[in-house]
Amino acid sequence: MSIIMQSFTDLAYGFGIAFEPHNLMWSIFGVVVGNLIGVLPGMGALSAIAILLPLTYAMHPVAAILMLAGIFYGSMYGGAIGAILLNLPVHAPHAVTCLDGYPLTKQGRGGAALGIAMMSSFFAATVGILIMVFFSNVLVEVAFKFGPTEIFSIMMLGLIAGSTMSKGSALKGVAMTLLGLLIGVTGTDVNTGTMRFTFGMINLEDGVDLVALAMGLFGVGEFLLGINRLQIIGTGLKMKFKDMRPTKDEMKRSFFPMLRGTAVGAFFGILPGTGPTITTFVAYALEHKVSKHPERFGHGAIEGVASPEAASHSKTQVDFIPTMSLGIPGDAVMALMLGALMIQGIQPGPQLITEHPDIFWGLIASFWVGNLLLIILNVPLIGLWVKLLRVPYKYLLPSAMFFIAVGCFSTQNSLFQVGEVAFFGIAGAILVALDFSVAPILLGYVLGPMVEENFRRALLLSRGNLLVFVERPISAWFVGACALLLGVQILFFIRGKIRQKRTPTTLTAAISTFEDQAKVSVGQVDA
Repeated sequence: MSIIMQSFTDLAYGFGIAFEPHNLMWSIFGVVVGNLIGVLPGMGALSAIAILLPLTYAMHPVAAILMLAGIFYGSMYGGAIGAILLNLPVHAPHAVTCLDGYPLTKQGRGGAALGIAMMSSFFAATVGILIMVFFSNVLVEVAFKFGPTEIFSIMMLGLIAGSTMSKGSALKGVAMTLLGLLIGVTGTDVNTGTMRFTFGMINLEDGVDLVALAMGLFGVGEFLLGINRLQIIGTGLKMKFKDMRPTKDEMKRSFFPMLRGTAVGAFFGILPGTGPTITTFVAYALEHKVSKHPERFGHGAIEGVASPEAASHSKTQVDFIPTMSLGIPGDAVMALMLGALMIQGIQPGPQLITEHPDIFWGLIASFWVGNLLLIILNVPLIGLWVKLLRVPYKYLLPSAMFFIAVGCFSTQNSLFQVGEVAFFGIAGAILVALDFSVAPILLGYVLGPMVEENFRRALLLSRGNLLVFVERPISAWFVGACALLLGVQILFFIRGKIRQKRTPTTLTAAISTFEDQAKVSVGQVDA
């Protein structure tokens, strides 16, 4: 009971922080910008946060993190609009929503699908916030038992999970994480004072700039890949408020999928390295399995909208638990949020809630304010969002590139930073074109220095004894989880290779067919 009362007391303190005019203004700004970016294609929460990150340099830490969080969950709301109305998965997590959202639009129920998506989002976000409120203090008590050994082990789990569970090949994900680790340790070694991986460049003695890396990989890189997408992508579709009211039957059919989607999102939110795309696909697959009429999925099942949207927003909120209280980002966006805190001189981890309660509890309270504001914004302004879908890409691209260049130059008033952005932008576009996921690079960059620091500290305390990582119980559990995760990935890789050997490739099959035809032709000639 005392823990519950303490949680309510802390939450009341958080509302006091969130309703301060300065903080409230930046929270509203983040929500509006995030909602707008969520609707527009070619952008995303990651790109938007990367572009606006330099703005946080001159801001108070509380206002900065509230703004970035507002952009994050605001973009999740906006992404459902293009997916449902135009079959346009503006962001990857909403690709699942297209499967049933767009068929509902063709049936004249697109407004109802949007209404259900918004209800599911608000409900799931509320549950996610409650989980943060009542479990954060428990997590802090557990986190205080973590020393350098345990922190190193859990961060290694986050790195391995983030790399092996990323989109595409697990081996490519590991390679990108290692690349991020190398970029993260570039600069001056804090222990010895020697320069590492700088190639003689004085500008790199303080390391690679986080803003330049993020803007390059997720801002410039994304736009370079879509540079030839110059046509208008929207239509003259119209939507009114009365069209967004679902029927009683649609509400009834959406209720339990909403609950199950929320539970899936909360579960995956606690796990590091699992992005929202995985969460929405799992939620959709679960609904398909438990449904009494699975044949309706893909043809306009309202459950196929409610569950993935609930899962996405529940995960969005719960993602902040490992990021803020343990310093382990759940995905690339959370890694960028972690970097934003570090820019402000705040070290995420077990001490964050006690040393900076204004940031933690103010952030939680702002979630409710922001999610309520998103409902108020999206219902009357749905017609405006639909019109914004018609913005030609040829106007969006140069505008974004201009703001990226100005924002990056303003961080240190150096053209070298702009050059870094251009370099990482080109590199990011090439890597994505080669089917590499660039998100693990950011994960490795953010966690790399902390992994190295805690590894060195643990060895110093144990006098060089590597067995300390398996002798301490908590650390041993995380090391075991790392080994299990790697073992599973190796097993999948071996099974895939065996199947490839058993199944002839297209080229081999074509050659065999050609040889058979040649033999038949030769036989006919001889005859």
